Amino acid sequence: MDDSQNGVQVGENKFISKSAILSHLKTYNLYYEGKTLQLRHREEEGELIVEGLLNISWGLKRPIRLQMQDDHERIKPPPSSTSWHSGCNLDAQSQEGAKQTPPPIEVTPPPDQSENNMMKEDEEDEDYDASSQLLRTKSDAGVLRRANRRSPSDQRRIRRHRFSINGHFYNHKTAVFTPAFGSVTNVRINSCMTTPQVLRVLFNKFKIENSPDEFSLYLVHTSGERMQLKRSDYPLIVRVLQGPCEQVCRIFLMEQDLGEEVTYDVAQYIKFEMPVLQSFITKLKEEEDREVQKLRTRYSYLRCILEKQLQCQPEGSTCM
Repeated sequence: MDDSQNGVQVGENKFISKSAILSHLKTYNLYYEGKTLQLRHREEEGELIVEGLLNISWGLKRPIRLQMQDDHERIKPPPSSTSWHSGCNLDAQSQEGAKQTPPPIEVTPPPDQSENNMMKEDEEDEDYDASSQLLRTKSDAGVLRRANRRSPSDQRRIRRHRFSINGHFYNHKTAVFTPAFGSVTNVRINSCMTTPQVLRVLFNKFKIENSPDEFSLYLVHTSGERMQLKRSDYPLIVRVLQGPCEQVCRIFLMEQDLGEEVTYDVAQYIKFEMPVLQSFITKLKEEEDREVQKLRTRYSYLRCILEKQLQCQPEGSTCM
């Protein structure tokens, strides 16, 4: 009861004292001193809350699908006005532009020049029509039309308001792909978020279309030991308790049906080559045979004693 009231919850019916968490947190922040992976903590109504970035490694064997990019949606003008913005009225601008037009000059241009002027006017009209239908992202702060046109590379960079998975952005040709195994990403979470909540934050960050329920987080050690985090676990607290060094332990995102837990006893044999493992099996088989032979000898001896006692029992009864 005291642990549940004064401690920090690690999982279902699992608590740890605040002093132990703060000690681990101090070591964690010293390891990442001067880096963005340092964690902060605060108390709200007596509850200790830790927050910061959590590194997650990709360990998927099947491809994932990214959602359609948001910048394909057009920003519609409000129904009560024809302006793109409350302070930007296109009709008013067009009227002002009409008032500021210079008086006509009676100069007869050559025929080819008039044709060029007409072509330029047509191009300007097309550019204006295209600009009114620009595909804008929801994250654009301003919607005013700028006089200077950006280069295609700048426009592509502005449209990318979503995070990339190791440099991979969404496009129609590579919407389905598998992230490089072992590559690292991170999400900003707190110690009150359970495993399903962390998965939803990760999938929302990269606009992944797959359901988070199909995946799970695994705690993978360099020894090969692999433990699946339960739905009631708190990944950030688990990371702090495991220590900051990712060369010893990492958190992987894996498919729930393909991921497999590996105990420590099994993990210590995984990295050996097949001939070495075969020799281990041979020695274990020999040891098993020796133990079986010992048991057989022992029980054969006990059986003989019992048979002798049974044979002597009638003679003893007659003697009495």
